[in-house]
Amino acid sequence: MIHLGDYNTLTIDHAAEQGLYLAGDEQTGDILLPQRYVTPQMQVGDQVEVFIYLDQQERIIATTEQPLARVGQFAFLQVAWTNQYGAFLNWGLMKDLFCPFREQKQRMERGKGYIVYVKEDETTHRLMATAKVEKYLGTPQEDEEKFPTHGQTCDCLIWQKTDLGFKAIVDNRYQGQLYDNQIFQPLRTGDRFTAYIDHVRQDGKIDITMQPTGHRQTLDFAQVLLRYLHENDGRCNLGDNSPAELIADRFQVSKKTFKRAIGDLYRRRLIVITDEGIRLASE
Repeated sequence: MIHLGDYNTLTIDHAAEQGLYLAGDEQTGDILLPQRYVTPQMQVGDQVEVFIYLDQQERIIATTEQPLARVGQFAFLQVAWTNQYGAFLNWGLMKDLFCPFREQKQRMERGKGYIVYVKEDETTHRLMATAKVEKYLGTPQEDEEKFPTHGQTCDCLIWQKTDLGFKAIVDNRYQGQLYDNQIFQPLRTGDRFTAYIDHVRQDGKIDITMQPTGHRQTLDFAQVLLRYLHENDGRCNLGDNSPAELIADRFQVSKKTFKRAIGDLYRRRLIVITDEGIRLASE
């Protein structure tokens, strides 16, 4: 079965002047891989991994280009152009992805980026984007087998700024919240990085952090701090009483994490605490 808006592994059936034809299914028939994507290594009978979508004439076509998102995924895409029907988003393929006015939360503007969900229209079967992403987010309670747990790593896509920090999309399926006191670097909509599960709330939303939590976080940052000391003549002019802002600016961690790491290194007799900060015990 051919999956529209996704990667498919297909067999090369025959060659033609316009490219290679790949064996599809009963509904699609053979699918053209245009000549521009054909390489000398491709031979009849070989299997190739291609992305299947619709060309300008709404015909099913294959490409070896990699889109920024597939059907069922969220992504931050920029508007390439607009017309009287909606906006067309650059998603890495020759044909831009359409987002009709009815699927926009606010009128999209050329050159600006938006968080969208890529889907197949149920009526026309065309690929399209929607900015009404809330409709496509689930809750951990619905996924008992994949229920996220405290400290687990997750993929984080920054969604939008709030009074509390940032909303995020977690693991392409849940709504997350990253609080201001957990942010130690500039963030903006569309940023994607590995985060950590802190707490799964009863309403299904997930509190996340940018750093490991608890003992693991302390151990990880203790190694960072130890490496910093070795690279800076064995000394650091920050200590337990230093302002949290200075600690966050230099190390991108909270004061609590910084103090825990100092305590861990001190108990292991690797550092000495002084009035000026800390230094390696061997200095």
